[in-house]
Amino acid sequence: QSMAQYLDPDDIFLITKQGFDFFHQQFGVRYPLPKYDQLIVPEFNAGAMENFGCITNAETWFIFRSAVTDYEKEQRANTILHEMAHMWFGDLVTMRWWDDLWLNESFAEWASHWANSENTRFVDAWTTFLSIRKNWGYRQDQMSSTHPVYCEMPDVAAVEVNFDGITYAKGASVIKQLVAYVGIDAFVTGLRAYFAKHAWSNATFTDLLTELETASGRELTDFADQWLKTAQVNTLTPVVTVAADGTYESVVVQQSAPDSHPVLRTHRIGVGLYDLADGGKLVRRDVLEVDVTGASTTISPLAGVRAADVLVLNEGDYSYLKLRLDERSLETVVNHIGGLESSLTRALCWTATWDMVRDAELPARDYLTQVVSGLPVETDSSLITATLNQLRTALTFYADPAWAPEGWAQLAATAREVIASAPAGSGTQLIWARTFIGAARQPAEIEVLKGWLAGDGVPEGVSITGELRWQLVQALSALGVLTGDDIRNEHAADQTASGDKESATAYALQPDPAVKAEVWAELTGDAEPANWRSRALLLGFQHSTQVALTKPYAQKYLDVAAEIWAKRDSEPAQEFLVLGYPAMQVSPETVAATEAWLAQEGHPAPLRRLVAEGKDSIERALAARACDTAAR
Repeated sequence: QSMAQYLDPDDIFLITKQGFDFFHQQFGVRYPLPKYDQLIVPEFNAGAMENFGCITNAETWFIFRSAVTDYEKEQRANTILHEMAHMWFGDLVTMRWWDDLWLNESFAEWASHWANSENTRFVDAWTTFLSIRKNWGYRQDQMSSTHPVYCEMPDVAAVEVNFDGITYAKGASVIKQLVAYVGIDAFVTGLRAYFAKHAWSNATFTDLLTELETASGRELTDFADQWLKTAQVNTLTPVVTVAADGTYESVVVQQSAPDSHPVLRTHRIGVGLYDLADGGKLVRRDVLEVDVTGASTTISPLAGVRAADVLVLNEGDYSYLKLRLDERSLETVVNHIGGLESSLTRALCWTATWDMVRDAELPARDYLTQVVSGLPVETDSSLITATLNQLRTALTFYADPAWAPEGWAQLAATAREVIASAPAGSGTQLIWARTFIGAARQPAEIEVLKGWLAGDGVPEGVSITGELRWQLVQALSALGVLTGDDIRNEHAADQTASGDKESATAYALQPDPAVKAEVWAELTGDAEPANWRSRALLLGFQHSTQVALTKPYAQKYLDVAAEIWAKRDSEPAQEFLVLGYPAMQVSPETVAATEAWLAQEGHPAPLRRLVAEGKDSIERALAARACDTAAR
């Protein structure tokens, strides 16, 4: 079936024009080729690729067959701008060797959000960067496989597993911190000199740093060393003492680092002071810019200042760090987060509490309470999407399994309330409809899903078509409501590449041992499935309601991991190793089995890294579950 009817050329051309206008103005060098093509490719194996003058894009990112939110449209715009930025950083000036891979991708990541926020309708793009992309960097950076942003690449195999959250999101965060450190004007001046001097040639990060030092008058070697050549993330915690008269006696920022990477960095941060006003509004009274260095930094200008209801470190999200809130601020945020006008500040607060869940400092059930009370009033689609994704992760991996069904029921009930109260046809309503479909577990909830699929009781404004219909089919398949014949009938009505992928996932989701065995045999057999099909089947193989069913495949995964790596191309092999890892089997036994596999000799380093990352996720989940269980 042709997808032409679903294309939105007006919006694609608008973003493309806005991107070129912005980059021409900022970079001081015009796009040098006579034409610029953007191809939309079915079954493309990546999100997009920056071929000079001829961008190839995955169909999924560019064509929407049913209603989507502003978040999806913003992501499409970001992809357009990311690949366009590569025309300068990567194509006009190319890295000398893969050691500077990070610079290519980090710069495009930073520049796309910069352009989106400054010259398109997506003025809150930095909120999306924090809530979606930067959180990816934080996750990657806290694994045992963490590495510096800049690291030596001995061969192409090492390069292929380094297209990760550190290379993209952390690197872009470091560039954002560098911009805050030298100032945007000096940064742009340095970029222009860099492009002018190195056009049509190869260059290194040292070449860029030289131009930035000249433009800013600041020595940047120390900055580069501490941010680019060290790994892991710092945590900043405010220690607040309030005097009897209600003023700050002292505000001290404590900086910590994990024992494995005990590096304390210099952070240029904003410090925001917010007061609770009538109607639950949190009004920013003041913001300071300070440099945090070492283990302890006293913010002297706050001594004697009336204490704020919320004190936000890293206001503006200039630096790359994990943030903690003091006790008074946390209590206020839990009850009044919707009162913060800035979506970026709200994202900082949501991210702070999510980090506490991941670090086993906040029980998953308390995070659920915060989400169901505070998120229904949120208006930013990327922030709603990110927070609900995190809550689903918490309920799946970090919550006490004995309590988790209650948590899913609370989420489903909240979702139905928001669906009913949100404007009909709005992005907010759509996000919460997706959430209800994914959270439904109880018999009454399943009956609602069955009705929606049949066209009964569908809320006004919700259209059960395209991707949303497939999500509904997949949910009912996972719950054992739909059969293989039902799925085949749905596929017969959607003979598109999207229909092929979605139906494969729905089929794999069936809670049937015979189906799981059939899917596993296809995934691991000699007749390797197409990349798109392999990914689709992997996405449906495990489900939070099927932990016991897929338990035998934990050891089977370890038994075939080395063979898959040896026989298959890098991209499909990586997808199998990441998506096929028995992540639902949160137990010491899974950790022990993985450690035994890792102790074997002969596994290539990239393969060992991917399997070790799976073990990291289990260990983090075990700690978080212990925290949640203790909160009973």
